[in-house]
Amino acid sequence: MQTIFPGHLFPDLIVGLDVPDDAAVWRLDEERSLVITIDFFPPVVDNPYDFGAIAAANALSDIYAMGGIPILALNIAAFPPQLPGEILTEILQGAAEQVLKAGAAIVGGHTIKDDEPKYGLVVVGTVATNKLMTKGGFQPGDALVLTKPIGSGILTTALKNETLSPEHLDEVVNWMSRLNRSISNLATTFGVSGATDITGFGLIGHAMEVAEASGVQLRFSYERIPFFSGAAYHAMHGAIPGGSADNQLIYQSRVEMDPGIDHAGRTLLNDAQTSGGLLLSIPQDTLQDFLRSAREQDCPVWVIGDVQPGAGVVVTRDQEALG
Repeated sequence: MQTIFPGHLFPDLIVGLDVPDDAAVWRLDEERSLVITIDFFPPVVDNPYDFGAIAAANALSDIYAMGGIPILALNIAAFPPQLPGEILTEILQGAAEQVLKAGAAIVGGHTIKDDEPKYGLVVVGTVATNKLMTKGGFQPGDALVLTKPIGSGILTTALKNETLSPEHLDEVVNWMSRLNRSISNLATTFGVSGATDITGFGLIGHAMEVAEASGVQLRFSYERIPFFSGAAYHAMHGAIPGGSADNQLIYQSRVEMDPGIDHAGRTLLNDAQTSGGLLLSIPQDTLQDFLRSAREQDCPVWVIGDVQPGAGVVVTRDQEALG
């Protein structure tokens, strides 16, 4: 695919297959660019409305990870004909209300018959080109800031296994449904250039992508990383989605991991997230002002590490080793 669409043939393609990121970016003029993404998947929760809301938040997140503002969306749905149509209606309703919160409009879509329900969105947004955030924008000396807890894949697998408590279900649904809109707007206000959202490749996998794109080393403090309540318990008891297990196999040999981190902790670091938070690279000279503004705007943030010269990903348990 990369050789079929080489970047030099498309000079207005700022982000495409040559420099893969969370979304494609196409320059419109000297100041503005389009941001385009697509995402869809099977249900991760039982409630159709919640599933639609989560799927929409997940798709919108790619636009926010680039510093963009969503403007239009298209539904993509697969639905078994034997299921009541009201279920699809609820899925679409949950998604529509999220898109409306984002200030965008759903303008159409496409539905097919399938044995398993699936839903998602194509999303188109705009971004001021000079405020674009990318995986290649992480700079040595920056702080690493995360905006949602880790462990949603573990908890939704526990839900499928019928071992998840109502309290933990409410917690994870609330976070997965939360838009990354406010924190993205704040990041662009502060001139942040490095960002990605944490989804299917887990924290470690997406950190690897960032390290390679930016030519840096990402260093995390395990003790500072927020995890969902109950996530460690369910990881220890085998509620591990296939994607999380795959991530661990792929990335474990490429990460410098503190030997004191147990199996459950390593599983959580590789857990495949749905509608996860943003990982942001914040310069130290603006970090405190950024954190203060985030608190004032009710945007949850955790400083979980820093960016260093070098390569790869390091996870330590020594909080004092980080700036």
